[in-house]
Amino acid sequence: MTVADRIATFRATLEEWLAGLYHGMITHPAYEKIEKEAEDTEDEFMLACFPDAFGIPSPVSYYTAELLPYLEDEFEAWERRLWDRESLIERKGQQYHF
Repeated sequence: MTVADRIATFRATLEEWLAGLYHGMITHPAYEKIEKEAEDTEDEFMLACFPDAFGIPSPVSYYTAELLPYLEDEFEAWERRLWDRESLIERKGQQYHF
């Protein structure tokens, strides 16, 4: 086996590995489901910390207000994302193909 053959074999193996990595990280359908689930988990955390933003009274708002400086960017994006959604039922229905 010559050096050129070994390099060609290595390149082919590397290309196959990178194609599989790209497919698994970006183009696979499960990636979208994982991304939506992570977004839902983040939404639940933010709603538990800042329910007053949507008119839900919370006795722990005084304590969670201390988190606001650390979560300022996420809070603005979260609030915008929740107001832009058509409905939560529609979003959850997409997971079960309704």
